[in-house]
Amino acid sequence: MDLAHRRGVGRSFCPSEAARALSADWRPLMPEVRRVAAGLPLVATQKGAAVDPVTARGPIRLGLTP
Repeated sequence: MDLAHRRGVGRSFCPSEAARALSADWRPLMPEVRRVAAGLPLVATQKGAAVDPVTARGPIRLGLTP
């Protein structure tokens, strides 16, 4: 949530930014970061469309719910 608030409404971040803040070996953390994001007041988007962060395949962006 800190990353989202630092960006502000209308801006997004890659879930890998959250994972990289947690560990140098961040790639194994990606499924857990997406799972946690699904339970937070964040919107996940892919190519501008809202998606489920857990089931979406490929890169997504996270941001504050407008």
